[in-house]
Amino acid sequence: MTMLSVESVQQSDEVLCLVRTAIENEIAKLELALKLAQKRLSPFEQKYNVTSEYFIAEMASEDLEEGDDEYVRWPGEYKLMQRLREKLYKLREIRYNDSD
Repeated sequence: MTMLSVESVQQSDEVLCLVRTAIENEIAKLELALKLAQKRLSPFEQKYNVTSEYFIAEMASEDLEEGDDEYVRWPGEYKLMQRLREKLYKLREIRYNDSD
């Protein structure tokens, strides 16, 4: 967990509200990006009837109909999705040191 405390000479409540809103907006953007990444992964998983996790661990470009092209795009999307999840996790764990 991350505790966020804002100290300001004046109007610390307003500054904290701005920070909170910025973080909430970033979370919303990341959630949308994550949905889009999942949407791009779905055709691969459906086409080969395997999860992306299985693909990463077990498959090679020779296992794919489109060879190297799919072998580059599929793990790229999967790694992007993992990074988005990590960022979301870090932002969602933030707690604010205020009275709310």
